[in-house]
Formats: sequence, structure tokens, C-alpha cells
Amino acid sequence: MRKQFRPMISMVFVLSLSACGGQPAMEQKKTESDTSEESTYTDSSSVTQELIEKNIIGTWMKSEVDGQPVLTNEKSVYDIVSFSEAYTSVSLATDSSTLFDYNQKGEVDINGNVVTITTTNSEGASFVHEFTITEISDKEFTAHKKFTHTFKDSDPLTNEYNVTFVKVNDYSDDILGIWEGRCTSEGSIFDDGQEHRWEYKDDETFVYYVKDGENWVPSADEMNEYFVAGKLLCTRWTENGEENREWWEISIDGDKMNWTALREDENGKTFTASFEMTKVEG
Repeated sequence: MRKQFRPMISMVFVLSLSACGGQPAMEQKKTESDTSEESTYTDSSSVTQELIEKNIIGTWMKSEVDGQPVLTNEKSVYDIVSFSEAYTSVSLATDSSTLFDYNQKGEVDINGNVVTITTTNSEGASFVHEFTITEISDKEFTAHKKFTHTFKDSDPLTNEYNVTFVKVNDYSDDILGIWEGRCTSEGSIFDDGQEHRWEYKDDETFVYYVKDGENWVPSADEMNEYFVAGKLLCTRWTENGEENREWWEISIDGDKMNWTALREDENGKTFTASFEMTKVEG
């Protein structure tokens, strides 16, 4: 919920096909894969290029790093469109860069059990995501990831870790419209007992409404932007001259939408925040 939470600013690398910019929606868009059904895995010695090509097309969201659940503000989503092409979106805020790029085209290379995705953004930074896949099914894959990013006039920075991804739906179209709801995680910092209203537009801007008596009125924010990649909702807004960013994992079924997020408090303790809302217009 915005207006209360000041998240840890972090980097989210997102690949999404259904971005504004004319890319066609994938046929698998409504095939829910993040379900409780068990998948059949192979051991790493059996992960062939043929097996990867059979399962890799789709939208994937990071779920674990080195065996630990990933905080929502640190999640990434990859939408692999073909064996050679993907589209990326990046939300990044550091001392040297403040990216909020959506629908960046990336190149995909599959060589044996290694999948490499390479992108270059509008600021001249390059990003190489190299996955050595050890297990894969139509619902989940695990890999050793080597990530290298290079900014202008700087040496490459490399990070390596083990990662798990799950295949997810894409809700970038379903979120459009006006939604009202409230926090359902009692006792969390989001639990103010109040109704809230958001309007998500097709130009990747949103309106956050506040109550004036019995009436909803737009907030006085200078900027409200968002994108949805898979099921990851990424937002940013400026309030009193300060930019804020927030990420939620969403699911939508008709006129019902749920938000969840794994957060970390000031003491390093994790908790799950949640919202439930109903579409009231659009």
C-alpha cells in the first residue's frame, strides 16, 4: 500500500511481452502455472537443449535464491518469447542510475543447458544473465546464475548464485480499471483499517485516490507510474518531492484482485503483507 511504506530501493529485472509498444500477447498468457500441482523434474545430467526448448517459452518469476525465499522487492521476471528473443523491463534506483524502463528487447541464446539473455538499456548499460539450468519442467526451473552488468565508463560487475523460477500468468491487461480494497494482513505496517482506491490506466500511469469526506479525490502526487510484468506489479510515485517505489505480487480473477508481498522489517524479520480489492469501474 502506498503512502505508508517506504521500501528498500532495489533492482528488479523484468521481461514482459505484453508491454506497451506493440508486442503481441503470448498465447500462454492465461495458462496458470504457479499452481500447487507437482512437476516432474530431471536430474542435471539429463537437462538437454531439447528439454529446455520444450519448456522455456513463457513468463518466469524468481522465487528462491540459494534456497531462500526472495523478498518481493528483489524479484525478477523473465518472459522468454522465442529461442532467440525476449523483452525486458527494469526498475533500478541507485546513486548513479534511476531506470524505469519497460519493454527492452533482449537477445536469447540457448547452448546445451546454458540459457543466456543479453540486453542493453537506454542509458547504455548492458546486462548479461547466464543460466546454467540444472532442473526444468513446464512449471519451474532451477539454475546457477551468473549475472554481469556494465554501466557506462565502469568495469563490469558480476554476481553468481543458485536460483529457482516458477512460471506465472501475466496480468498487465487485467489490472486496467479502478479498484477498491483494504489490507488483510492484520498487524502489519499496512493495516490502517481504511479503504483505498487505485486507478490503473493503459498508458502505464495510475491514480491513487484519497477520501475527502464521502468523496474520492485524486492525490496531489507529482508523478505516478507503474508496469505489470507477469504477476509482479512495480510502481513509483513522487510525494512531497520524494520518489517512492513499491512492488507487489498480484493475482486477478474477474473483478477480484489480491496483492501479496514478502517484506522485511527494520529488524530484519520477514513478514507477508496482503490486500484484497474489488474492481468498481473499468
